[in-house]
Formats: sequence, C-alpha cells, structure tokens
Amino acid sequence: MMDMKTMNMPEKKVDDNVLIEIQDVSKHFKVSEGILKAVNHVNLTIYKGETLGLVGESGCGKSTFGKVLMGIYPATSGKILYHGKKDIEITKKNLFAYSKMAQIIFQDPYSSLDPRMTVGSIIEEGMIIHKMYDKKRRQERVYELLELVGLNREHANRFPHEFSGGQRQRIGIARALAIEPEFIVCDEPISALDVSIQSQIINLLHDLQKKLNLTYLFIAHDLNIVKYISDRIAVMYLGNIVELATSDQLYEKTLHPYSKALLSAVPIPDPDKEASKKRDILGGDVPSPINPPKGCPFASRCPHATEICRQEKPKLEMKQGHLVACHHVKK
Repeated sequence: MMDMKTMNMPEKKVDDNVLIEIQDVSKHFKVSEGILKAVNHVNLTIYKGETLGLVGESGCGKSTFGKVLMGIYPATSGKILYHGKKDIEITKKNLFAYSKMAQIIFQDPYSSLDPRMTVGSIIEEGMIIHKMYDKKRRQERVYELLELVGLNREHANRFPHEFSGGQRQRIGIARALAIEPEFIVCDEPISALDVSIQSQIINLLHDLQKKLNLTYLFIAHDLNIVKYISDRIAVMYLGNIVELATSDQLYEKTLHPYSKALLSAVPIPDPDKEASKKRDILGGDVPSPINPPKGCPFASRCPHATEICRQEKPKLEMKQGHLVACHHVKK
C-alpha cells in the first residue's frame, strides 16, 4: 500500500497518483416526509494503491456514498472523476465502461449471491457481460480466482447455500476480481461474519491489494479493523465528512469531537485500562437527515458547541496537520 503521508489538499486536475476525485457530491432521496439528504457535499480524493477507510455510526450515509461511487445510485449533484478527467456519471455508456474498472464487495454474503446460480456462473458472469476471453479461458479464469481467494476449483459447480458465510464472502471477492478492476468498494465486508472469520477476510483483502495493485474504499464501523487496513481514514457524520487524516494521525491526534467519541468507544483488550479509560459520552440523538441542522451537523450533540456552531457550517480544512470540519479546532 502507498505511504499516504501527504494529505488530501486541493491538487491540480492532472495527477498521476489520483484515481478518483469526488467533487461536491450529494445524494438525496425523495421520501414521504420530504427530502432525505443521505450524502451532503462530499469532497474526497482517492489515490492509486491506497485504502481509504470510511467510518461513522449506522445511518450516517457510508454505504449510500459507496453505492454512489459505484454508480448504483446516481449522484443528486456534484461530479465523480475517474483518473482526473472522466466524468463517470454523464451517460449509461460511461457507467458501463466504469464498471469494468470498479467493483463492489457487498456487506451480506448471504443475499448478494444468486442462489439459483452455481459459483462458477456467478464469477463468470461479469466476464461474459464485458466480453472477456473465450469460454475455455473464462473457465480457467474461474478456477484461478477460486484458488486466489482460498477456495478450490471443485467449488465452481456448487451453489451458494452449500457454503459458510466466510466462504460466500470469498466467492463475492472472486466475483469482484473477475473483470480485473482497479478500484473496489468494500461495503462493510466483514460485519456479517463471525469474529473468528473476520481476520481471515481482512488478511485476504490486504494480500490481494499488494498482489494486484488494487485501490480500496473500505467502509466499516469497527475502528480497530479500519486502523489495521487503512492508509487514510475519513469520518462521516450525517452525510458529511468531518475529519480526514492518515490512520496514524487520526488515532494519535484526533481533532473532531465526534471522532473522539467514536474512538473512546473502542474497547481495549487490557481489562484494567478498559475500566479506567476516559469515554466521551454523546448526549442527544442524531438529527434527522430529512431536516438537518442549519450549522454544524454535530452541534446538537457536541459538548463544545457555541452559537457559531449552530448558525454556520464549518468547512473541512487543514488544521494541525490534517483536515477537520470544526470551528473550535485551532489551525
């Protein structure tokens, strides 16, 4: 993985290290109560070969953002540029071409695999759609991918219900790799798995990244896992990015009050340290994304909020070495 010590500062349009630029992207849904603002004006850069972790509470917009990046949901506004030049959301033709370069590993290995298809057919499907190889080579490729993810070629003729959750997720990974993408959205790929299996899948993803030079957006709520696998970490709250730093910076010098609260909730293996550690307990409820607050999205739960926080939304800007959106963090 790349050494991502250089932060996500505004850069020139042409940068060989940039894989994806997310420019002021929002995603809104029409619901019976009004407009649900799931993702709000997100600006991010994803670099080639890195793992960008995306963390936050359930319902903060993480998975929606990942699906917008994949083109599963069209963005309501903003642009997503691939290799700094190609707007992938202009036409269906662009999205089809982009799907050859970007794939997704879904959260639930049970519902994401068609139970009526054999494992071989599931993995081969993308190659057929993109007209890759002849039939014989596709069959060989299926076998290669099964072995690459820790299964064997005999599994190709079986159906998903014959496999455990961890094995099904390996099949999902093989499917994502089948058309040789550069970029993979990992949408909480281990949250539905037993703890004993989670580390195996994480290590597999890590090894595949090094072997195939992949770039990941890794969405999760387990901060220990995110720290292990990520080069940089973005913290999302109510559809907004509130802090962005390298993995080491975020854990060693946390700046945003919400990020501090998330990290304080991570258990420590040592019982004595766990019992004595200070926790940042958040009061109140997460505001409704249908009617988000006028100022800082975190103001209603923040112990440090003042009038400016309730009236003016802070910008995500460089303070003390990394990006944070908070009026009370000094530069």
